[in-house]
Amino acid sequence: MAQRIKGVLAPVITPFRKDLTADTERFVRHCKWLLGHGCAGLAVFGTNSEANSLSVDERMALLEALVESGVPAARLMPGTGCSALPDSVALTAHAVKLGCAGVLMLPPFYYKGVPEEGLYRNFSEVVQRVADDRLQLYLYHIPPMSQVPITLALIERLLKAWPKSIAGIKDSSGDWSNTQAVLDAFGKSGFDVFAGSEVFLLRTMRAGGVGCITAGANVNPHGIGAIYEAWTASGADDLQAAADAVRGALQAVPMIPALKAVVAHYAGDADWETLRPPLVELAAGEKQGLLCALEKLHFDMPGV
Repeated sequence: MAQRIKGVLAPVITPFRKDLTADTERFVRHCKWLLGHGCAGLAVFGTNSEANSLSVDERMALLEALVESGVPAARLMPGTGCSALPDSVALTAHAVKLGCAGVLMLPPFYYKGVPEEGLYRNFSEVVQRVADDRLQLYLYHIPPMSQVPITLALIERLLKAWPKSIAGIKDSSGDWSNTQAVLDAFGKSGFDVFAGSEVFLLRTMRAGGVGCITAGANVNPHGIGAIYEAWTASGADDLQAAADAVRGALQAVPMIPALKAVVAHYAGDADWETLRPPLVELAAGEKQGLLCALEKLHFDMPGV
């Protein structure tokens, strides 16, 4: 079994052209910049990638383009969880075939209030249908968006049934007590726990986690990566505070258009601000306020 991915991962924002088609060239370029500036890996097709606005074919084509461009598959953890089971299976099998380090899987999120048994069957069907010993499946717990939580009881059932395939979790609950509970229950059993935001990175590492998968890494991979590299050092709390300040500026406005506005500004490439409907760009005042806030923090994106 290949070594598991750890550290800071970015759910990479997806660039679109004015006609709303995905821009592969800019996508590859940004991914390579992230890997060169502090990211250990890339969780492409996550929430902040506008993944659920992308088709299965688009996701496959973009992932293949990354690997063909020289981005190591061992540094990729694409999102593969869909509402339709066959789509989740197709995306997961494709990622495994390419040699990706793992997949990050949402629960089927359209139907709310489903029983634990239904979620257990969904994830189990993916494991069985992919039928590949290389599969490393990371559960994606993001109840603020999905409204379908991944509970401790479900994790326990899945680990018991599929110990070689269920690798870990991204906890985007925004609730540290939940992350702590997952770490306490499973963190010492080889189940890898990633925080869903950089604001929890230092606490996660100190409690036995392995890193974070966070929107902020799209623009601040250097600052967040520094926390991971120095989490046992005396200056770690100062590094965390600096990253928290940047995150605070970003999340003061809608996150996905904020990330794209920041990249557009520092890269001098206005097309980065394009989003697929139903998302829309920041209002002029929001954008100005965000950029001013970052300037006061002496923020920069070197070489973007």
